[in-house]
Parts: sequence; C-alpha cells; structure tokens
Amino acid sequence: MNSPHLERAVGLFVLGGIACLAYFSFNFGSNNISSAESIVAVARFANIAGLSEGAPIMIAGVPVGSVGKLSLGTDFSAQVELKLRKSLAIPSDSIASIRGKGLLGDKYVSISPGGADENLKNGSRITDTEASVDLESLLSRFAFGAMQSEKKTSTP
Repeated sequence: MNSPHLERAVGLFVLGGIACLAYFSFNFGSNNISSAESIVAVARFANIAGLSEGAPIMIAGVPVGSVGKLSLGTDFSAQVELKLRKSLAIPSDSIASIRGKGLLGDKYVSISPGGADENLKNGSRITDTEASVDLESLLSRFAFGAMQSEKKTSTP
C-alpha cells in the first residue's frame, strides 16, 4: 500500500503543476508592455486618487497599455507615465481621464482619441486630462454642506 514510487510520482506531478502555475502567473498575469514595443507619454492630473502603477490604460474598453511611474510635479500636480503600444496611432490631442471600474472598483486611465493629424511620440505630453473623482470628498462636502445650510436656516 505504501509505494515510494507512487509518492514520488505524485510529488513530481504537484511540483510540475506549481511550476506551470508560476510561469503563467508571471508571463500572462500583467499587461505590462516592454519598452521595445511601447511609447512613453506623460499626463498631468490634479488628482489621481486610487490610481496605481501597473493600472491598465484603455481606449473604448480595450487595454492598450499600462501606467508607469507616478510622481509629484513641481507645481504639486500628479505626473503619470503612460506606456502605450507603439503599434497604435493615438492622436496628440487625445484626452486622458482617470476612471473607476464600478463604484468602488480599481482605477484605470481612459484615453479618448482626438482628431489631430499628428500622433503621440515617445516623450509626448497629453495636456487635456480629467482628474479622478474622489467619492469620499464628494460625500463629505454634501454631508457637511447640508449641515451648514441647516445651521444657517435655523439661526434667527
């Protein structure tokens, strides 16, 4: 009943399965694009709350790149590095906006293509941006704004 050959075979099978899972996780788990097949553009936002490095960049719901480095500019704005597929011809007047997947979902960058004849190149800047909507600050403004208006109306 106690066969060492069978135990070794099962152990090797399990190790092989774990190795395959690790391989596929590292190679297919991220949508990162190598620098050889991408262009890097920079977009400046007033607020990137919830956006993280590696977040997807989408056009019409289709992933076309990933977010690179996030940094703070000299004017205290958020600088976002956008790694985009080189094979795409994205017009230079495109609009970058930060969106959320659902009400409380992860953030991603959505690009709305413009109509310019010139396309984004390596090192380009996207000047038209729409910042992230911070749900918590909106709710607190509404709650405290409503309380302030109640105080004003109740005071004689």
